[in-house]
Amino acid sequence: MPRPRGPRRITCRPDCTYFKPAGIPLRDLEEVVLALEEVEALRLADLEGRYQADAADSMGVSRSTFSRMLDSARKKVSEALLQGKAIRIEMADTPRTGPPE
Repeated sequence: MPRPRGPRRITCRPDCTYFKPAGIPLRDLEEVVLALEEVEALRLADLEGRYQADAADSMGVSRSTFSRMLDSARKKVSEALLQGKAIRIEMADTPRTGPPE
């Protein structure tokens, strides 16, 4: 049996949960689903430019776990952009927690 997943600190929730190519109805598109923790990893690493060790500490995970989340998120976003898929952000994945104490 796998080890239980530890809690992740998520400090930002996006206002938009869907992104799609223009001119194509959503019902006609395949969907790529990003977990909220993957969005947080993208925000910390790419938007804020933090080092992975610092970003991992902010989320309360190991650096290797952060790296896996970031790699997964980047792959999903690349797939959606290059293959014309919609991106849905799964909001119910992780409860919101505040900044580390």
